[in-house]
Amino acid sequence: MSGFKAFLLKTNALALAVGVIIGVAMGNVVNSLVNDLIMPPIGMALGNLDFSQMKIVLKATGDPKTEVAIRYGNFINIVIAFVIVALVVYVVTSLLLRAAPEDPKPPTKTCPFCKEAVPADATRCRACTSAI
Repeated sequence: MSGFKAFLLKTNALALAVGVIIGVAMGNVVNSLVNDLIMPPIGMALGNLDFSQMKIVLKATGDPKTEVAIRYGNFINIVIAFVIVALVVYVVTSLLLRAAPEDPKPPTKTCPFCKEAVPADATRCRACTSAI
């Protein structure tokens, strides 16, 4: 058990687990957003169309639970949810992973022997080891 605990603390496994849990929760929120808030107005604008009920019935049995059908409306809802999740992930990562501002380069001078740039306060060239 101590080896497993060390594995979790030394690697990014714990961070990955937290990320997966948050991702699943975010997926549920986005699914609700798509199914409950976005698709009803779109369906209403298209003439009271319910995307989740759009399907091509291949074998009708009289019972919706046992019929064989291609449910492309549900697929449309899932694609829209995926696009929203991808957009949210892009925005969050672009905000969190901004490039750190670069430090200004320290002043340098050129070695008179090998023409390599060395720090201005250096007394020896790191390339040719000449005294400068």
